[in-house]
Amino acid sequence: MSLKSLDPRVTRENLPEQPNTESIKDLHQWQTYEVFHQVKKGDHHIHVGPVHAPNPDMALILAKEQYARRYKCVNLWVVKTADIRKTDYEDEDIFETNQEKMYREAGGYKVMDRINKYKAEHKNK
Repeated sequence: MSLKSLDPRVTRENLPEQPNTESIKDLHQWQTYEVFHQVKKGDHHIHVGPVHAPNPDMALILAKEQYARRYKCVNLWVVKTADIRKTDYEDEDIFETNQEKMYREAGGYKVMDRINKYKAEHKNK
C-alpha cells in the first residue's frame, strides 16, 4: 500500500505509508566537533567553537559555513570532541618546572678541567 496525498507529485512517488527509518537512526544523535581555523598561512590554528554533525565530512562543511563564511580563513580543522584528551586538575604537578637547571652548566661534563684551564688563561688577559 502506498501513501495517498492531495499533492499528485507525492502520490506519483509511490511512497510507503510507513517510511523506512533504519538508514537514519544514526543521524538522530549527531556528534559534536570542535572547530579550529587559521586566518593566514603560517599562523596557529585557533579554536572558534563547536558544530554538531553526523560525520566528519559534514562537520567540515558546517564549520566552513559557520566559521569561515564571514571572516578570513585559509584552513579549518574539525576534531571530534570525544577524541580530545585532557589532564585532571589534580595532576597539575606534572607541569611544574625544575628551577635548578644544572644541566646547563658545564660542571657535570668531562671537559670541565679544560674549561677551568681556559678560564684561568683568559682571566689574566
